[in-house]
Amino acid sequence: MRTTTTAQLGAEIRARRRELGVTQKDLAMTCGTGLRFIIDVEKGKPTCQVGKMLQVLQTLGLGLAVGAGSGDPPRGETP
Repeated sequence: MRTTTTAQLGAEIRARRRELGVTQKDLAMTCGTGLRFIIDVEKGKPTCQVGKMLQVLQTLGLGLAVGAGSGDPPRGETP
């Protein structure tokens, strides 16, 4: 599945956490983050810290792949 929004990423994280039978509190403790961070991530908060997000993904056995998008680059930027 191609994830393009923070809401989609949060939903994927929530689904994986539930699949593993892990509570939000336990995930937060394992990742070294606060419960509020996990709640925000799962809600798709767009300002969550990338480093912490990567730690959550790793803890859940998930990864993040970066590739070229399908749209034009933002104005003033080159591909």
